[in-house]
Amino acid sequence: MKFAILGAGGTGGVLGGYLANAGNDVTFIARGKHLSAMQNDGLTIRTNHRGDIHIAPVKACTAADYKETPDVLFICVKYYGIPDAISLAGRIAGSDTLVIPILNVFGTGAVMQEQLPDCTVLDGCIYVFAKIGSPGVIEQPQEILRVFYGFRPGQDRRLTEKATQLETIMRSADIHAHFTEQIQRDALTKFSFVSPMGAAGLYFHVTSEAFQQPGEVRDTFIGLVREVEAVGHAMGIVFDRDLVAADLRLMDAFAPGLTTSMQRDVEKGGPSEFSGLVSRMSELGRIHHVPTPLYDKIAHWGKEHGLA
Repeated sequence: MKFAILGAGGTGGVLGGYLANAGNDVTFIARGKHLSAMQNDGLTIRTNHRGDIHIAPVKACTAADYKETPDVLFICVKYYGIPDAISLAGRIAGSDTLVIPILNVFGTGAVMQEQLPDCTVLDGCIYVFAKIGSPGVIEQPQEILRVFYGFRPGQDRRLTEKATQLETIMRSADIHAHFTEQIQRDALTKFSFVSPMGAAGLYFHVTSEAFQQPGEVRDTFIGLVREVEAVGHAMGIVFDRDLVAADLRLMDAFAPGLTTSMQRDVEKGGPSEFSGLVSRMSELGRIHHVPTPLYDKIAHWGKEHGLA
C-alpha cells in the first residue's frame, strides 16, 4: 500500500514515520527547512518509550513535486491549510485512493468531500503528543498514538476493504488504529476536549493549571464541553461516555504550563484554527437549533480580535 502524508509535523511526522519504519512505502509532502533536513539526513522521532527512531533515507518532496497516485493520502495539516490540501487531493487522488484528514476540527472530511466529489474522503482524528523539535526531528514525549477513521453515514463504502486493510497495516506499524463505524461520535469526542481547552485557554490567556482549580476558567471549560455534547445529540450522535467527566479526568492529569497549538499559533501572530475550533461550533449550534452561548461569546471576541 502506497502512502502520501501531507504535513510532516507532530501528527504527520509520527504517523508517517511509524509507517515508514515498518517498511511501508511512504512519501512525506512537506516544505522548508524540515523538508530539506529529511531529504538530506532522514527523519528522527525521539520517544521516551522506544528510544530514537531514525528512518533514512526517506521519500520527501514538495506538493508540486509529488507525481504519484497514493492508495492512502493522510491530510495532517492545520485547518487553515485545507484549501491547499483540497487542491493537492484533487490532483493526485485516484478513484481508489482513500483521503483521510487527521485534524482537530470536527467535520473536516465532509468539508473536503464537498469540494472533491470524485474522491473518497473519510473522517479521522488522532491522539498523539508530538511536535517538531528541530528540522528533521520529531519529539514524541508520550506513548499515546491512536488513530480513528471511518465513513460518514450514507457515504459510498466501495473502498471498505481497503479501509479494513489499512487498519491491519497501521497496527502492524505500532499505531493503535481503529476503523470505526462511529467516526462522527469518535471525532466529536476528541473535539469536545481540544476545542474547549483551546477556546477557553485563548480567551482567558491561561495554561493547563488554570483549568485544574475551581473558578471561571474551569466552569467555562465545562460549559463548552456541554455545548459540544448538546450539538452532538442534536446531530443524532450517542456518546459512549460522560464527556464532561472524561474531559476533566484528562485535564486534571496534565502537567502545568501546557497550552494548545491554537494558542501558540495566535501568540506567534500567524494563522490559527480559531474558525474551525471555535466559530464552527457556534455555526453548528445555529444549524441544529442548539443554543451555544459560550461558543458564541468567544467566537464574537475572536472576531473582534481578528482571529476569525
